Amino acid sequence: MSKNKTVAVADHYNSVVDDYHLNYDDDAYKTLPHYPANYFRLQMLKREVARLGATSIYEAGLGEGTPLAHMAHMGLRVAGNDIAQNMVTAAKTNFTRRGLDPDVIQMGSIDEPDSFANQLESGPFDAMMASGVLPHVVDDEKALLNMRSIVRPGGTVFVEFRNKLFSLFTMNRFTREFFLEDLLGDAPSHIRDVVAGELDKRLATNMPPLRTQNEDGDGPGYDLIQANYHNPLELMEQFEKLGFSNAKIHWYHYHPAPPMLENTIGQSFRDTAMKMEFEGSWRGMFLCSAGVVQAVRS
Repeated sequence: MSKNKTVAVADHYNSVVDDYHLNYDDDAYKTLPHYPANYFRLQMLKREVARLGATSIYEAGLGEGTPLAHMAHMGLRVAGNDIAQNMVTAAKTNFTRRGLDPDVIQMGSIDEPDSFANQLESGPFDAMMASGVLPHVVDDEKALLNMRSIVRPGGTVFVEFRNKLFSLFTMNRFTREFFLEDLLGDAPSHIRDVVAGELDKRLATNMPPLRTQNEDGDGPGYDLIQANYHNPLELMEQFEKLGFSNAKIHWYHYHPAPPMLENTIGQSFRDTAMKMEFEGSWRGMFLCSAGVVQAVRS
């Protein structure tokens, strides 16, 4: 799902910085034009970090800094990085406004451990979180190992991913792609051609429209950048292979119906989705477009 990507990831995030904080605002999230998935993710992260009793946390891909600032106000020692200069600048301003130390924030990339090595000079952290990072990395295994290096043995990582199995519920072009590339990628071409023909008849393969601009229309959209989706079954195996244990998934961004029906259903679509957040059952593997892997460094 990351073919024909022509725009650097940082360029997209640099262009959406102005209103990004609204994703976490206790009032504004209710009226955002898009679903406030980030808001619910933050509530989950705060809850789980509090349960751990962690005293320090690092964030890779901190955006404009609100989630990390929440962790600081919970009493944790914090530090973080981001690849987008505008986000780093906004995060420093955010921290200063909240009476927090802006110097704990710097430019950096989870793909390049030298870019944040100085932030580990005082030792590893109890926990680390990475939201909106794994979809954009160059190499999953190297990125996860770099995340592992940030926490102490017994420390916990929280890694967000975009759920590929959600494609089975969407009934759109992503469903078609999942059938033909993931399920039937090794099938003979004549079988794939027949299946493709049937899928084209039954699915809304023109949906969703490509996001070539951000919501304000003044920057590159999400579909122009590398944005990989992950099969959660394979991802959990990868965490185990790379030296993590006790891995589990926290699902979020629920959908009470295929997303193309949101306009038809109206406001009750979003209201129902919000009520479903954190319901925690196996249904999240198919009804949620994203999840967070929580795992312990062995």
